[in-house]
Amino acid sequence: MPIQPTIYLPHGGGPCFFMDWDPPDEWHALAAWLRGWPAELPEPPRALLVISAHWEEPLPTLQTGAQPPLLFDYDGFPPHTYALRWPAPGAPELAARAAALLAAAGIATGVDAERGFDHGVFVPLLLGFPRADVPTLQLSLQAGLDPTAHLAIGQALAPLREEGVLLIGSGMSFHNMRAFRHPAALPHSRRFADWLVETVALPAPQREARLAGWSQAPSGRECHPREEHLLPLLVVAGAAGSDAGRRVFQGEVLGVAVSAIRFG
Repeated sequence: MPIQPTIYLPHGGGPCFFMDWDPPDEWHALAAWLRGWPAELPEPPRALLVISAHWEEPLPTLQTGAQPPLLFDYDGFPPHTYALRWPAPGAPELAARAAALLAAAGIATGVDAERGFDHGVFVPLLLGFPRADVPTLQLSLQAGLDPTAHLAIGQALAPLREEGVLLIGSGMSFHNMRAFRHPAALPHSRRFADWLVETVALPAPQREARLAGWSQAPSGRECHPREEHLLPLLVVAGAAGSDAGRRVFQGEVLGVAVSAIRFG
């Protein structure tokens, strides 16, 4: 069985791919990439494990429901965006396997049998996996948002890659809500993106050291006043092991540069 890569993808803003914008092509390039990237995998994954920026718990928490609903955790969008459907099955057995791997690494976990897929999961995956037929497990971030802890979570989950599980970090490489469309935001987003691309290509020890200190990166805090949209990258980077990262999408939305990164 081929080893699955790990990937960090930009999930957009709310249900952005399913509504009208001005200009009308604002999200077209990213949407096209999100539709196409699964075709580049070595083989179809047997399951997806998704770390979304939109779920934080005191302990890393695993979704254990057999058929998670959708959690429409956005406000003020057109009514039809609350009727989207992505009925992927849950992955309780994978949740148990992930919990065991984390426990073996000394990382305590929680479980949640009721929580649905938030928009950091179903919005991008409705494009990439529209048939919704791949068992999917969502994993929360850990409150406190410590970068080293999230690298360690990824390291513990790395064996899943050899078991046909695709690890997806769902966030945004730029996430400063007050700065979108501001003239200063584009150069900040480009500087930080350049640093990210350089960093993820390094051997694992240097890569992880730099990612742990991401807030000292050029324009780091200008791009991420709060780091929840960056930490999914650290989880998938931790799971990457010796595999180098590379940028597989670059584009501009809402006046800023955004990137997707793949390891392996």
